[in-house]
Amino acid sequence: MQTFKDALENALRLVLSLDANVVEYAQRTLLIALVSTLIASLIGIPVGMFIAERRFPGKRAVVTLLNTLLAVPTVAVGLLVYTLLSRNGPLGSWELLFTVPGIIIGEVLLIVPIVTAFTVTAVARTDRDVRKTALTLGANSRQALWIVFRESRFGVLAAVIAAFGRVVSEVGVAMIVGGNADEFTRTLTTATVQNVDMGNFALALALGLVLLAISLSVNVLFQYFQGGGHQ
Repeated sequence: MQTFKDALENALRLVLSLDANVVEYAQRTLLIALVSTLIASLIGIPVGMFIAERRFPGKRAVVTLLNTLLAVPTVAVGLLVYTLLSRNGPLGSWELLFTVPGIIIGEVLLIVPIVTAFTVTAVARTDRDVRKTALTLGANSRQALWIVFRESRFGVLAAVIAAFGRVVSEVGVAMIVGGNADEFTRTLTTATVQNVDMGNFALALALGLVLLAISLSVNVLFQYFQGGGHQ
């Protein structure tokens, strides 16, 4: 217990003093999460709205596939991206393996299904009469689609926030694709794993506290938007 107490005190001191390593890993983690979430949102939201608003053969199968991909192991995605970006892989000439852009590619592949599936659910829950009412009142198809988006915006934002939280907390893609290189690709999660292995519990605990703070903030936002902004 005394050992844990000392480690916790040292961890709090590292966090409150803005330790250089803690700040570096946190900044890199947030950069990767923000860029990945932005790219995934630009892909997933329009695709999700299309799936929700259109009827086409195989729609049920597509939705089922998206829901299945929500539970895909992060190490599986990391291995896939590693294979694509490795020297002998189809994208090896890009030289993105063990780089931040390489990690971002992996994270985007990981969370696009999250954004898409949650967007489908959010839009599908919107009153189906909204689109018909908008068209009846003279709106064109694009304007009607925008109205549907506005009505389901809290659910869509919840999808984006959930995807952001997934990136911040995952370790498989960051470790396999990034290689956990100090000063280049090390993130909060990979640094935590390494410091635990090295027995540096104070720093590992400090990184864990930062992760916990970020995760708590993400969950608070998620709950807020799930409640439609009324909670």
